[in-house]
Amino acid sequence: MRIHVTGATGFLGAELLRLAPGATGERVEISDRRSVAALFERLRPDVVVHTAYRQDGDTARAIVVGGSDNVARAAWAIAARLIHVSTDVVFDGRKGSPYVEEDALSPCTDYGRAKAEAEARVAAAHPQGLIVRTSLLVGGPGQSPSKHEQAALDPTMTFFADEIRSPIQVGDLAAALLELVPLDVSGPLHVAGADALSRADLAELVAGRPVRRAPAPPGRPLDCSLDSSRARALLRTELRGVRTVFA
Repeated sequence: MRIHVTGATGFLGAELLRLAPGATGERVEISDRRSVAALFERLRPDVVVHTAYRQDGDTARAIVVGGSDNVARAAWAIAARLIHVSTDVVFDGRKGSPYVEEDALSPCTDYGRAKAEAEARVAAAHPQGLIVRTSLLVGGPGQSPSKHEQAALDPTMTFFADEIRSPIQVGDLAAALLELVPLDVSGPLHVAGADALSRADLAELVAGRPVRRAPAPPGRPLDCSLDSSRARALLRTELRGVRTVFA
């Protein structure tokens, strides 16, 4: 299959290209609908894995919402399978238990709201698309560090003790996404690590020492841990917990 990866220079995108060296990662301005359509018409991928995003800044919404819509429309126009990577912060973390795919979205940050709207746009533009919600990415020992790992090594940083996530090793996620390519599955799917732990706990695991802790300020998501049991039933790839990754 011809696979195209958006955001190929990012942490996840680069790992996808490493695991699927035949995939393309040619860059295009995804907020420009005509440019995306022209690229897909030229490359004619069988599968598009959409990882490109921007978390903040003036262009974040245009890239997250408009760009995702453009990618979904262009993939649908050439009958390409679409795997759209979303996030756990489409939830506000007030449920009190891990989120399943059927839970109503409840974002409480600008980024979460943008990603929630992107999910809706993708579902409308590409009804057969697969929307993969995941969590914080880590590289782990001996691998390139993610931004979360780099932050953990900064002794001046403070980490939230009550913001719970389901971090996943980037290679595990990339392998899972590639394994999902030929499977007949669409709609939302949670693909995250087996451990639910706070940002502070994650930082201590990475740094190997205590870190500064504080409660999350108002307006932050809290327990956004994801139930990935549906994905585990589909996949051979092990979705390891970060405690196993860093053991």
